[in-house]
Amino acid sequence: MLKAVILIGGPQKGTRFRPLSFEVPKPLFPVAGVPMIQHHIEACAQVPGMQEILLIGFYQPDEPLTQFLEAAQQEFNLPVRYLQEFAPLGTGGGLYHFRDQILAGSPEAFFVLNADVCSDFPLSAMLEAHRRQRHPFLLLGTTANRTQSLNYGCIVENPQTHEVLHYVEKPSTFISDIINCGIYLFSPEALKPLRDVFQRNQQDGQFCLALGEDSPGLWPGAGTIRLEQDVFSALAGQGQIYVHLTDGIWSQIKSAGSALYASRLYLSRYQDTHPERLAKHTPGGPWIRGTQPAPIPNLWLPPQPSEPGFLTSSPELKPQSLPLPDQIRFGIFAPRASLLLLGNVYIHPTAKVAPSAVLGPNVSIGKGVTVGEGVRLRESIVLHGATLQEHTCVLHSIVGWGSTVGRWARVEGTPSDPNPNDPRARMDSESLFKDGKLLPAITILGCRVRIPAEVLILNSIVLPHKELSRSFTNQIIL
Repeated sequence: MLKAVILIGGPQKGTRFRPLSFEVPKPLFPVAGVPMIQHHIEACAQVPGMQEILLIGFYQPDEPLTQFLEAAQQEFNLPVRYLQEFAPLGTGGGLYHFRDQILAGSPEAFFVLNADVCSDFPLSAMLEAHRRQRHPFLLLGTTANRTQSLNYGCIVENPQTHEVLHYVEKPSTFISDIINCGIYLFSPEALKPLRDVFQRNQQDGQFCLALGEDSPGLWPGAGTIRLEQDVFSALAGQGQIYVHLTDGIWSQIKSAGSALYASRLYLSRYQDTHPERLAKHTPGGPWIRGTQPAPIPNLWLPPQPSEPGFLTSSPELKPQSLPLPDQIRFGIFAPRASLLLLGNVYIHPTAKVAPSAVLGPNVSIGKGVTVGEGVRLRESIVLHGATLQEHTCVLHSIVGWGSTVGRWARVEGTPSDPNPNDPRARMDSESLFKDGKLLPAITILGCRVRIPAEVLILNSIVLPHKELSRSFTNQIIL
């Protein structure tokens, strides 16, 4: 049997996710239409032999978290339980504190996943690698470029055996282009090194008390264990830690901008994993822009020297491939509702979207959202209960719960995506300010923000419950 542990952290973390984390715990923030950690649970539930999924963190078990756990158990037909830490215990302290719960039933191994990562979660491949050659620790690794690797845990491996020879968390100089993905497979024996760290912490604490240095800042407590620094760095090169490399999708979700990028990655995966979640063209429905329009039989584009041609249908003419949607102009021969294009857009079933709205690519529309006539949405997340009035334009933004954007208003941000020309590029560690100035980034509207008609909100963060009266650019509205 197998188990999985998802480390969800606590409210003292996720400060870079504000103001979005004011309303819901960060692990429950919707990414590609579902809570962030639902992607983790779905991946774990698909592993044969999975018997239980445990969430460990320091959040209070409030109503949203409790409702999510109940819904997850029903949907995946698996026990999904939350274990609350008595204090923030680090990435390894919770594993050791709840070791009896994890080892109950004598699992063969257990997965450990950080909640704030986006991935295709190659858990079955990790399990196969573990069963071929059993070791206490198996880490999932990927590659990053030399500069960005300094922002992650860096792994030096033996290329023949894949043993981790050296591990450094966020080094000051280049160590390796292989980085830690925050996804692990541990044997039950992996808890023994955590016990050793706990006992060493106890001795350090007694030493501090003997010196009269009982300040909490000098000693975090015996239960606080950092997997990366206290375990991986110490055990590297001793034949206990191995790495499984992946070339699949992976990104951290540390900030709102990275959540938007993660939403794009998950929406693109829905084409293969959950096509039912992607919105499709329906007669009278909104036009959904996608990167791969479906071919339409017997369509011909007559050549036009100065403008895109009208779409027409003729049995005498050979079909040709369609241009990209930005190149399509709708004419009398092809009414818009007749196009059958597939786009990477998620629309909650309760949302109301006007037929003349233009959506995509990479748009997620939440529960109870209203999208008016002529609205343009691109690279954005619109959360529960928000209203986009007629002819608004929302680009590279997150519209908060219950917010309203007035008619003809424009809400726009600047994406901070990885360099598309570098296959090993990752999301940069975002900083809000540089030289005292707010850096351009995505625009975030907090909960119940009201944007008036005919204004521009550009590269700004609006805190919850604000009613604006004019345009803002590159500002944080408190």
